[in-house]
Amino acid sequence: MTQHDGTTPPDPYLWLEDVTGDDALAWVREHNQPTVDELTSSDRFREMESQTLAALDTDDRIPYVRRRGEYLYNFWKDAANPRGLWRRTTLESYVTDTPDWDVLIDVDELARDEDENWVWSGATALRPHYDRALISLSRGGADATVVREFDLTTRTWVADGFGLPENKSSVGWIDRDSVYVGTDFGVQPDGRKALTDSGYPRIVKRWSRGTPLEDAVTVFAGETGDVSIRAVYDDTPGFERHFVSRATDFFNSLLYQLSDDTQELVDVPTDAHAGVHRDWLLVLTRSEWSVGDVTHAPGTLLVFDYPRYQAGDRDATVLFTPDAHTSLVDYSFTRSHLIIVTLHDVHTRVEVRSVGDWETVPQPGLPELATISVLDTDPDESDEVFWSATSFTDPPSLLHGDSGVDATVIKHSPEFFDAENISAEQHFATSDDGTQVPYFVVRRNDTSSGPTLLYGYGGFENALTPGYLAIAGQSWIARGGIYVIANIRGGGEYGPSWHTQAQKAGRHKVYEDFAAVARALVDSGLTTPKQLAAQGGSNGGLLMGVMLTRYPELFGALVCQVPLIDMRRYHLLLAGASWMAEYGDPDDPEQWAFMKPFSPYQNISADVTYPPILVTTSTRDDRVHPGHARKLVARLEETGHDVQYYENIEGGHGGAADNKQAAFKSALAYEFLWRTIG
Repeated sequence: MTQHDGTTPPDPYLWLEDVTGDDALAWVREHNQPTVDELTSSDRFREMESQTLAALDTDDRIPYVRRRGEYLYNFWKDAANPRGLWRRTTLESYVTDTPDWDVLIDVDELARDEDENWVWSGATALRPHYDRALISLSRGGADATVVREFDLTTRTWVADGFGLPENKSSVGWIDRDSVYVGTDFGVQPDGRKALTDSGYPRIVKRWSRGTPLEDAVTVFAGETGDVSIRAVYDDTPGFERHFVSRATDFFNSLLYQLSDDTQELVDVPTDAHAGVHRDWLLVLTRSEWSVGDVTHAPGTLLVFDYPRYQAGDRDATVLFTPDAHTSLVDYSFTRSHLIIVTLHDVHTRVEVRSVGDWETVPQPGLPELATISVLDTDPDESDEVFWSATSFTDPPSLLHGDSGVDATVIKHSPEFFDAENISAEQHFATSDDGTQVPYFVVRRNDTSSGPTLLYGYGGFENALTPGYLAIAGQSWIARGGIYVIANIRGGGEYGPSWHTQAQKAGRHKVYEDFAAVARALVDSGLTTPKQLAAQGGSNGGLLMGVMLTRYPELFGALVCQVPLIDMRRYHLLLAGASWMAEYGDPDDPEQWAFMKPFSPYQNISADVTYPPILVTTSTRDDRVHPGHARKLVARLEETGHDVQYYENIEGGHGGAADNKQAAFKSALAYEFLWRTIG
């Protein structure tokens, strides 16, 4: 919608971007109540909510851990501790059925004592003694956190220790008495702000214990147009180094090694993932890179001798080369090995190489036909690995052992639905340009067709891999629904090019892929348009907005969660500026020309019949602004369409601050789906 002079007309719903404004929150409450009244009244809703909460709270869940020195640390929520416990135990105790947990911080107790809505955001412990930790807590689940120093020996907060007020800060240990910190230092002497346009630290400083934050010494400053700046100290014994990473956009960054007063650039492609471990530089390419006479494809993993590389030697060892079906997902070091996890047509493969000569060694004990991931290693001290294995129908298992040695299952998650008669199949749909797009179909064996829920994301190189469907299994599949996951472009299922071809001007491929899967589900007889729903959140919420405005005839219902919707203003709201490398710059007329067709807010019409839609968001989401969801609903109502809306007053980008809220939100969505397409 533009005026005759080509400009965008005034937005009548800008007031809904006032996150906690009285008028905006009154609007939220007025829209929440009818949705809650309508969707929560059935026995089915109450049953799904109860089942989901029981699954989230059960003591039989795997308490996932990270080793820090002699202890294994875990953060745990359950019905008695909805905000959670930070606790630890030993490996000997952990492998038993009833580990002896030592509670360090009770977040529920802390919230009561301080009358704050604290949500746990993580802990960074000081190596090698692990006697101090920097604790991050958010109010209501926001990305912005408060940072405090905690003494693990005395179980007390350190008086006058390192601490930061609420902000999107970065902080990391250098030694016991100094940290690197990036936060909002206020307006700088040059008149510029200390944060980037995306709201993250632009400046990183070295802060010494016992000194005011304002006296911290600047070690690096980026530009306001950057995404963020972060400094880290690599304390690997014998290889101690200081690094700064400058993210110039979401997919490009510069890595510097700091030495005294010098900043030495690590000369690798800015879009590559690069890291230094001991004397090796690992580079994972995202675009073609010519090294000497060899051109390496996107998604290639290379290793170099780091000191020689800095001296100009570019002799590389190729550790992984992608092909049309195989891409690299992750890699992790242990003391003796490099573990490489790949996807072959979205199925996991694991390869282990010995460090230094990079020869392949066997890795016994891992299950076949499962999604395998590395949960934790200690690259300096041992070969210990904690592994996770799961599939759509198999609950997660936790395996433990040394790399290159037989891995043993030490923990199982319980089953939350009867999977004996449930199967998962992979199929391929043909997109508009002929690309074959994989998708998974999970259903009961006695369900040949019927209500079908299609889930997708398609952005930021995030791959959707098979994993246990605890909640969807209970609330949808076991009740006779068909569940589908679409591995559309924009994700990382086939490496960087699967993503990069769908950035900016190629964004239309994401939506064409998803629509192609939707059509394939109908063409195969699995479902009908009236019985086909789609669901997505965040970038996937934008996907739902595009399905609503461009492909409404394909769906019988949509669930749109914490979405991006107004792409004309997204870069001005919260962290939105950091995503311009993904979507484009709407202030550039040439880029807005390819963005506008896929900006749902600008394409809502009174003359089109839209499927029923449930829109949900969180007031405390300080990543994707809740104004997107609010304005979508307001514009739909203005143009005469029915829409249901629910906004959690807390909960952050995940939409829920505790398990009870998460169960309510999940049951709300499934109840909406059963009523519309079931």
